[in-house]
This record gives sequence, C-alpha cells and structure tokens, in this order.
Amino acid sequence: MSEVRAARHTDLDAIVAVHDAAFGRPTEGHLVRRLVEADQAVISLVAVDDDDAVIGHALFSPVRIEHGDDGKALGLAPVAVHPEHQRRGVGRALIEEGIGACFVADARAVFVLGSPAYYPAFGFTKASDHGLHDAFEGGNAFQVLPLTVQGLDGYRGRVDYASVFSEAR
Repeated sequence: MSEVRAARHTDLDAIVAVHDAAFGRPTEGHLVRRLVEADQAVISLVAVDDDDAVIGHALFSPVRIEHGDDGKALGLAPVAVHPEHQRRGVGRALIEEGIGACFVADARAVFVLGSPAYYPAFGFTKASDHGLHDAFEGGNAFQVLPLTVQGLDGYRGRVDYASVFSEAR
C-alpha cells in the first residue's frame, strides 16, 4: 500500500469491486454506491497501491440519534480491503485516517457495528455503556468513539444509520 487518500468519483467502480471481493457478495458494494448517489458519503477514503489501484475503502455517513442529535455523529460502514491485501495494515490505516478526518470535519462521535475484538484498538467502546443502541440489535458489536471529551454529551437512545442501510439488509 502506498497511500490513503480521499475517494474520487472515478474510483466508485473500483471501490464497489473491492467490497464485492472482500465480502464475497454484492450487498456492501451496492450499499456504497447508494450512499454515494444519495450524497451520504461524508468521508470516503481509499487505500491505493503504487499504481494508484484501489485496494481498500472506508466510508463514514451521517447517523441520527434519538435524543440529542445535532448532526455531528457519523457511522463507519462499510470498510473493506481486497482479499489479496488483507492482514497488512490496510484496514487499520483506513480507519485511523478516517477517524482523523471525522475529527477535522468537526464530528463529535463515530459509531460502528463491528467486531468487539477489533475496534477497541481504535478507542471504540460499547455504545450501550453510554445509553445508546442501534436499530440492528448489534449488542456488544455496536460501538462508539467520542472524538472530544464531551463527544457523547446529550446523546441517548436509538442510533439510526442512513435509510439506505435498512434497504440493503
């Protein structure tokens, strides 16, 4: 991997292909395309190799919070690394760069529905410990990362991802 950069519109087909390869199905790639088309891709990053070929992708989109929503929380999903490039730090680099980009974009918190063994390394904790839950009933897999000391102040209740997530299920 040579770099992580902002995704370009011309990367979309390659991004979808990476998701399809990583997940072995078209669901996540279709979700990415729908999020981009709906202008819900607030932060979209790609990892590229030395030939500028897309080998990984991470997308952050708006979430709605039942109580205290101020438009400053984002959801990390989906994240994918092409199988030929997995276990080489590509996903970690995408997530770390993405969290930094969220902070720069003035987000207060980032939510993820993912492995409780993987995401705590980035500072994520169980959202339920903060009075937050998700529509997908993710339990311990639904996690949150406050980006400021008061990042979760006032946030309570159900957290909903963009409507295209429900349509993709």
